[in-house]
Parts: sequence; structure tokens; C-alpha cells
Amino acid sequence: QVQLVESGGGLVQAGGSLRLSCSASGNILSPNTMGWYRQAPGKQRELVATMHSFGTSRYGDFVKGRFTISRDTAKNTVYLQMNSLKPEDTAVYYCNYEHLVRGNYWGQGTQITVSS
Repeated sequence: QVQLVESGGGLVQAGGSLRLSCSASGNILSPNTMGWYRQAPGKQRELVATMHSFGTSRYGDFVKGRFTISRDTAKNTVYLQMNSLKPEDTAVYYCNYEHLVRGNYWGQGTQITVSS
């Protein structure tokens, strides 16, 4: 089992910034991919950003340079720095851990609300 604990969500004004953190514990195997997805009301869950243990990152098309993902592999922690936030970024953000054999795990989610 893998446990994911997220922190850093909240309410922010449009144009502001937030930083999310997610720490993984339990039966962590490497290499793996950790990152963030989000789900807004009435919409499907979508990729925000992920980063592999080897450093390769992927971003959702909507990010457009506003967000940056980073990892502290030794601490099994992934971060998401979000700048220039927009009201359409409002969603529940979920941390994800994926290992080829171990499988896919999700955090409980953290709400981000961007006011206009």
C-alpha cells in the first residue's frame, strides 16, 4: 500500500500563486511517476503535471508555462508551484503515484478555488 498526503490548497485571487505538496509513504518502489491531476465539477479528471523519478515531466495543455512540478525523490515528495492562477483552475487537485508493478494510488484531494 501507498499513502499520499496532500497539502497547500485553498482560496486565492485570480493572478495569485499557490504551492501544493504531496508526500508518499508506505511501500514505495522506484522508479515511479508522481504528480497531479484535477477534477472540476461536472468534468472529467485531467492531467495537470507529472514527473518521473528520472526527471521527465509532462504537463496538461492548459498549463502553458504557469505551473512547475518538482520532486524530492529522497523524501518521496512532489511539489506543484502554480502561478498566474485563473478562475478556471478551480478544482479538486489529486496527487497521484504510479508504479509499473505496484499500480496507481491517489490522494484524498485538495480543493483549490480561484476567485475572479
